[in-house]
Amino acid sequence: MSDSLFNPHSDTSAIRNYPLLLHRYARLLEVTSDLASTFDLEILLQQIVDAARELTESEAAVLLLYDSSSRHLYFEAASSVAGMGISRHSVPAEGSIAGWIFTRCEPLVVQNAVEDPRFIREVDALTRFQTRSILGVPLTTKDKTLGVIEALNKQAGAFEDEDIRVLQTLAAQAAIAIENTRLFQQSDLVAEMVHELRTPMGALSAASHLLQRPDLPEEQRQRLSQTIAEEVRRLNEMATDFLEWARLESGRVRLVREPVDLGGLVQETLEVVRPHAEAEGILLETDIDRKIPPTQGDRNRLKQLLLNLLTNAIKYNQRGGSIAIRLARQGEHVLLAVSDTGRGIPTESLPRIFERFYRVPDRGGGVSGTGLGLAIAKRIAESHAGTIEVQSEPGRGSTFTVRLPLGGGLGPDTRPIR
Repeated sequence: MSDSLFNPHSDTSAIRNYPLLLHRYARLLEVTSDLASTFDLEILLQQIVDAARELTESEAAVLLLYDSSSRHLYFEAASSVAGMGISRHSVPAEGSIAGWIFTRCEPLVVQNAVEDPRFIREVDALTRFQTRSILGVPLTTKDKTLGVIEALNKQAGAFEDEDIRVLQTLAAQAAIAIENTRLFQQSDLVAEMVHELRTPMGALSAASHLLQRPDLPEEQRQRLSQTIAEEVRRLNEMATDFLEWARLESGRVRLVREPVDLGGLVQETLEVVRPHAEAEGILLETDIDRKIPPTQGDRNRLKQLLLNLLTNAIKYNQRGGSIAIRLARQGEHVLLAVSDTGRGIPTESLPRIFERFYRVPDRGGGVSGTGLGLAIAKRIAESHAGTIEVQSEPGRGSTFTVRLPLGGGLGPDTRPIR
C-alpha cells in the first residue's frame, strides 16, 4: 500500500480535504471488516459494489468477474441504479474498458465514456443508465486477477487520484474476501458431500463383504446383489447432482439465451418421465395455455428444473395417484405449476424444503435422494429472474409453482458455457 494513501501532506488538495479523507478511510476500514466476516458470495459482491459507490462518491458501481473458459467478464453485482437488466451480461476481455483494466491489471479513468471506442453502449441500453465517466480498478490477489470494479459517474466534479487510491484499497481487500468465500463454500460443500456419501458407501462395503462368504444362501446373495445395484445407481445420482450444484454455486455456469416454447418443453419433459409414472400407475395431466409466447431463457436448464419437479412428484406420490402440470400466463409472467396427490410435506419442513441436502424425514424409508433436486430447481429459477414456491398439506399432496418473467430474465450474450 502506498504511503501517500494516508499522508495528508502529499499535496495541497489533500491538506485542505484532510477531515474528509479521514472520514473516508475510517469508513473504508469499517467496510473491509464487514467483507472479511461475510461468506455468502452474492451478499459479499453486493457489499463490495455498494461500498465502491459510497467511497468514490459515484452514482453507481458494478463488479465483473472473469470466466477463463469463455474469456469474458461477467457482471455479477451492481448498485441499484445500474443493476436493472445487467445480471449475467458479459463483455469481452478484448476491446472493452473492463477488459483493458483486467488484461493490463492497471487502474483506468475514462472521463468521457461515450467518446471512448472501448465503451460498450449496449450495457447502458440494457440498464437504462447513462454512463458519463468511469473509474475502474482490477480485483487482484497475489497470484491472479479475478475481475474488475468500476465506479460510474462521479457525483461532483471528476474522478481524482484519491478516488483511484481508495478504490484500489477496497479492491485489494475485496479480492481476498472473494477468494476466501469461494474456498469456504467449496470446503463446506465437500464436507457435506462426504457426509452424504457415507451411507451408500457403507451399504456397498457391507454387501461386498457378505458376498465373499462361501456359505451365503443364494437367495441372500441375490438380495445383496440387488442392494449393490441400487446403491451404485444412488451414487451415480449423487455424483450428477453434486457436480451440477457445484457448477451453479460457483457461478461458472453461463446460461444460454434463446427463445423457449414452454408448452413444448413441458410435453417433451413429460415423455421422459412417463415410463416411470406409468410403472407406478400415476396419471399425468396437463393444462397448457397454447397462446403463451416463447420466453427467453436457457432451454436445457429449464428442462432440468421441470424434470426435478416431476421426478419429485412421482417419487413422493402414492401408487395410482396423479400429477397435474399447469402452464398459464399472469400479466407479464408465466406460471408453471406441478401438483401431486402424494403424502404432502409436514409444516415444519416447508421452510427448509429448498435447502441443499435437506430431505423430508421419511419414516417408511422407501424414498432416497440427494436432497439437491429442489435446491437446484430454485437456483435455476432465480438465475432466470424467477421464483419458486411450494404449497402443501400432509396427506393431500403438494404444488410447486415456478414464476418466470415472460420476456426472460437473462441479458443478451449469455451463451459461453464452461
